[in-house]
This record gives sequence, C-alpha cells and structure tokens, in this order.
Amino acid sequence: MASMKKSLEELKNTTQTAAKGMAGTTVQAAQEAVQQVAESSKETTRTATEEASKQTQTAINSVASKAQDSIKGFGQRLVQK
Repeated sequence: MASMKKSLEELKNTTQTAAKGMAGTTVQAAQEAVQQVAESSKETTRTATEEASKQTQTAINSVASKAQDSIKGFGQRLVQK
C-alpha cells in the first residue's frame, strides 16, 4: 500500500512538473507569436507610410507641374498683349 501511495505521489509530482513545463512553453510560444505580430505590424505600417509618402509626393509634383504650366501660359498671354 505504501509503495502504491509513493508511486501515485511520484506520478502526481511528475505530472505537475510536466504541466508547469508545458505552461511555460505555451506562454513562451504565445509571447513569441505576439512579438512576431508586432514586428509584422510595424513593417506593414512602415510600408503603408512609405507608399502614402510616395503617392503624396507624386500628387504634389503633378499639382506643381500644372501650376507651372498655368503660370507660363499666363505669362505668355501677358507678353502677347
């Protein structure tokens, strides 16, 4: 009886140790997953920001070019008068 009780106690301790190890591993894996998502989010944000900046610069250049053409046209009309 004492031998069986000792075996059950050892099994309990082994199970608890394994459960703690599994919980620790699970927590670590979750932390790594969160870190990967955070890094991915940063990269996505950085890429979106760069693309928005390029599009903004393109729009500014387009407006500036049109303004320049308008000013040239206005200047030519003044010279002709």
